[in-house]
Amino acid sequence: MTRLSTRVSSLKLVNPLVLASGILGNDGLLLARAAKAGFGAVTTKSITVEPRKGYDTPIIAFVDSGLLNAVGLSNPGYKALPDILKGAREGGAPVIVSIAASTPDEFRMIASYAEEHGADAVELNLSCPHVKGHGLQIGQDPGYTYEIVKTVSSSVDIPVFIKVGVTDNLMETVSRSLDAGADAIVAINTLKAMAIDIYAKKPILSNKYGGLSGPAIHPVATRVVYEIYREYSPPIIGVGGVSKWVDAVEFMLAGASAVGIGTAVAFKGLSIAREILEGIEEYLDSEGFSSIEDIIGYVHRK
Repeated sequence: MTRLSTRVSSLKLVNPLVLASGILGNDGLLLARAAKAGFGAVTTKSITVEPRKGYDTPIIAFVDSGLLNAVGLSNPGYKALPDILKGAREGGAPVIVSIAASTPDEFRMIASYAEEHGADAVELNLSCPHVKGHGLQIGQDPGYTYEIVKTVSSSVDIPVFIKVGVTDNLMETVSRSLDAGADAIVAINTLKAMAIDIYAKKPILSNKYGGLSGPAIHPVATRVVYEIYREYSPPIIGVGGVSKWVDAVEFMLAGASAVGIGTAVAFKGLSIAREILEGIEEYLDSEGFSSIEDIIGYVHRK
């Protein structure tokens, strides 16, 4: 273990940076490039049972302090996982397969297939804010979430991560997920939002609603990570608005064992990984910490 290495449950990472789901699509070789660029783990785009075309364009809108997207879970379907994983594993970092499904059995089937073909962990997407019958519509029901997580966790040996969104039932969903065998919590997903073209006088996105990501949501994500750690202290991957090393350190102080990066890659490229890692190391030196393990959840000890 080095000073930047960490664990998310049983998953060992050489550093705490995780490429978040959805950023480089499902091109295994691009995911491998992210690993070689410095990410400690990479996450696939959310995979469904059948291939999905996604929504018609426009699917992305640039807004102040962030990005609005409604891609519609476009992906090649779970049968493409062998090729995706083969390419991604060339990067040498753990590969997390994100799964979007609508029934416990669909989640189980994809998770088992992912494990069979070399995934190091699975991430159950229970928080996509803009696809009917998937994501947030499932994750806001703690009872159904328990059923899904229990089905998956009892069917695979690799770690099962649960990606949660901001709902009124968030803490109950986290509690029930952990009771059902979840190994870690990924928090948060994008926030349901809208942008309107004032001259066309209609929503910019074809789906009207999309998910807001980027710096605008970072304070919300930090609050969620803090509250989940305070109540349950599970392994957490903090995701949302990380664009500089300060954001990453903030997540870890709040309780995150690892930090997901997404939108910043779209704006700054893969070099952001090395930039953030250098900043974290300088912070550890300046504040007298020997490793990032010393700062995980530190604010709760003050």
